[in-house]
Amino acid sequence: MTVATRIAKVPWLLLVFSLPAKSASQRVEIWRKLQRYGMLPLRSSGYVLPNSAMNQERMEWLATAIRTYRGQASVVQVQGFDDLPANQLKRMFVEARSRDYQKLLHDTKKLLPLSTARRPSGRLNRIRHRFQELQEIDFFGSPLRTKVENLLAQADESEAARAGRKNKRKSREYVHRVWMTRPRPGIDRVSSAWLIRRFIDPKARFIFGAEPSSHPDAIPFDMFCPLGFGHSGEDCTFETLCKQFSIRDGRVKNIAQIIHDADLGDEKFGRAEGLGLDKVLNGWAKQDLPDAELLQRGMDLIEGLYESLV
Repeated sequence: MTVATRIAKVPWLLLVFSLPAKSASQRVEIWRKLQRYGMLPLRSSGYVLPNSAMNQERMEWLATAIRTYRGQASVVQVQGFDDLPANQLKRMFVEARSRDYQKLLHDTKKLLPLSTARRPSGRLNRIRHRFQELQEIDFFGSPLRTKVENLLAQADESEAARAGRKNKRKSREYVHRVWMTRPRPGIDRVSSAWLIRRFIDPKARFIFGAEPSSHPDAIPFDMFCPLGFGHSGEDCTFETLCKQFSIRDGRVKNIAQIIHDADLGDEKFGRAEGLGLDKVLNGWAKQDLPDAELLQRGMDLIEGLYESLV
């Protein structure tokens, strides 16, 4: 057995760290990251995650941040704990996620009896967002996950029926159109173009320019102007389009998180996949490809990402 094979079979990662007593704000920041990544605190010391490439990257990022704050941190690969059998540790992870799902069940059940018009603005979207976060850290499959998923599906059906009636006339305005964006499209623009062609306007044609007024019949997107579709609040253009056209495809929701983190760099969803896509696009841009070819290559890249998701 090779060393690489032995390492791959180590089942757990352990983060142990200490921060200076005066670093109150840094402690809160690190604690929030521990919660977001689903790390399980041990009663003795340290935080545990199942060993995976993503979890190791997250632990190492946290360890680096802790050292930046003049603390000490180590990421350790662990074969086992003498006072915590593997089955018990897995059960603790499931119980932690079940508590999180139980809160979502409670919140969703309160919303379902209300008509879509009476539901508090944005509340259901926040529940969906939290559910997506929990799915990423539900390492051992809590039985409550399916219950939340079914309740959200019911809510989606009622919202989709209302949104469908509302947006039917609107959608007709955006087919067989010319769409305009800035030259040298980056990750938000190429993914938005893919979304437009895939879900909004299958016959869409794309042009490039700095001034929407030069093409008054075109629909601007991701441009520095109040017209068309662009960044809105904390949303990138891709997310804005998803909301404006009520696109609820599950894979698109995942892509929206990836594009958001790559475009805005705020780590809102903890999705690092988009950084690689962004580097590929930047590499192509340095080859002096025409804007149209750069856009098409980017759209093909996002299509591949879409097909890879389950």
